[in-house]
Amino acid sequence: MKALLIESFFQAPRVTQVADPETPDQGILLEVKATGLCRSDWHGWMGHDPDIVLPHVPGHEFAGIIRELGKGVRNWKVGDRVTVPFVCACGTCPTCQTGNQQICDDQFQPGFTHWGSFAQYVAVHRADTNLVKLPDSVSFEAAASLGCRFATSFRAVVAQGKVSGGQLVAVHGCGGVGLSAIMIAAAQGATVIAVDIDAAKLALAKAAGATYLVDASNQSDVPAHILELSKGGVHVSIDALGSKVTSYNSISCLRKRGKHIQVGLLAGSEANPPVPMHLVIAKELEIIGSHGMQAHAYPEMMQMILEHKIAPEQLIGRRISLESAAEALMRMDSFEENGMAMITQF
Repeated sequence: MKALLIESFFQAPRVTQVADPETPDQGILLEVKATGLCRSDWHGWMGHDPDIVLPHVPGHEFAGIIRELGKGVRNWKVGDRVTVPFVCACGTCPTCQTGNQQICDDQFQPGFTHWGSFAQYVAVHRADTNLVKLPDSVSFEAAASLGCRFATSFRAVVAQGKVSGGQLVAVHGCGGVGLSAIMIAAAQGATVIAVDIDAAKLALAKAAGATYLVDASNQSDVPAHILELSKGGVHVSIDALGSKVTSYNSISCLRKRGKHIQVGLLAGSEANPPVPMHLVIAKELEIIGSHGMQAHAYPEMMQMILEHKIAPEQLIGRRISLESAAEALMRMDSFEENGMAMITQF
């Protein structure tokens, strides 16, 4: 099959022919129809993820068609249209038994622990636990956009933040994660304040449902500005980028008893950010992580898509070929993409 192969960290990947994946017992072989390009893939290419063993095929946001079934798969058939969460669970460990498959003790992550979806085919383990059936009306592109950014944002807003109508929500960073969070929070009835340093991204945030736009490039004190806009702070604030600055600002703009949700990865030089702990204590703030969403939790999100309350496909920016993905991957840290880049040509 054709795949984008990383052979050295920091060095340009190349598109080449590699062996098709073997279909695992209890798993499937999926023909990839669409796969998103995510900043997490850039972190992997940079060598920030200790699970990656070279040579490696990245890609963890994908959807497609089942082409082969492994021994023991009970609930699926060849030809089914499916997607998967970016964290694939074992379904049997103590954490999975509590329903928290998104932080499974024995998790499998295509594109990190195993070869991923920047290829014509990808193997998915533990199919009966991890596959999500796609309604015919949901496109492969829309489904692939759910895999990491949108589904993680959905859980961050709905399950972790418990955002509801009438609340104020700040979203720091208007890339794929941020735009997803804005759309979902607005659909929940919240008033959203979007923060970014790029005017084009702020325009997309407005289209996604943000009421207020904060250009951090010309604000000397972003938290103070949000505190003023919100008349005392927001109920929920989301760091959708993952930096020392955005994480600190997100906590600092909360009102009393507010919730900070950390979605953006803090890796490399951005790891171990400072925390305004004096505010956490004085305001009794909550600091909450969000690391994806379980396959069994997808129906609520899928129903909102079918009811046209949220439209993840609107957040897709460029549609590119596998050959173009190498350059796009290496440039992810420049934040040039407006919306999600989606690989649709293999």
